[in-house]
Amino acid sequence: MSANGLTGSDFTESEEPFKLFGDWLKEAEASEVNDPNAVALATVDEDGLPNVRMVLLKGFDINGFVFYTNFESQKGREILGQKKAAMCFHWKTLRRQVRVRGPVEIVTDAEADAYFATRARGSRIGAWASKQSRPLESRFALEKAVAEYTARYAIGEIPRPSYWSGFRIRPTSIEFWKDQKFRLHDRIEFRRPTPEGAWDKVRMYP
Repeated sequence: MSANGLTGSDFTESEEPFKLFGDWLKEAEASEVNDPNAVALATVDEDGLPNVRMVLLKGFDINGFVFYTNFESQKGREILGQKKAAMCFHWKTLRRQVRVRGPVEIVTDAEADAYFATRARGSRIGAWASKQSRPLESRFALEKAVAEYTARYAIGEIPRPSYWSGFRIRPTSIEFWKDQKFRLHDRIEFRRPTPEGAWDKVRMYP
């Protein structure tokens, strides 16, 4: 322990953020009761007013962080309009947080098709039945739409709707935060000017 009471942390020695994130996510999968891959996703509308909601991370690698949605939803329209987004993971039991910011790209059709095929049949029907983020006159109207699409796709595979796909945040900033005593937290930020650039690592004041 140093003179100021801060303890050392192995994560501060890491030089590669994606491996570090993978290690933290693996630990979260063992400690979090529900949805360790849940993440707050922030977007902005055409007036610059932010929106935030929880989504599920469905994949990550050195190219970025992937999630799926209806492109006609509020978040879909905002991302398509601005091509930028941010994420914040918070694992309460581990007292850790990861923040991600960067430009956004659409995943390939092959990636979207492959993931869509893994979803439960009811979830695939739901992707057709729900006009996500738009006014719903009644619960019955949604249930009716579900019944109609269930009948339509009663036999065979359920195709992926053209308006349903995935986004990949290609980070230019990834910050790792770890709780410490007296709010003197550890914060390490990896930065790069573009998604193709080399990472710089900076320790931040808490």
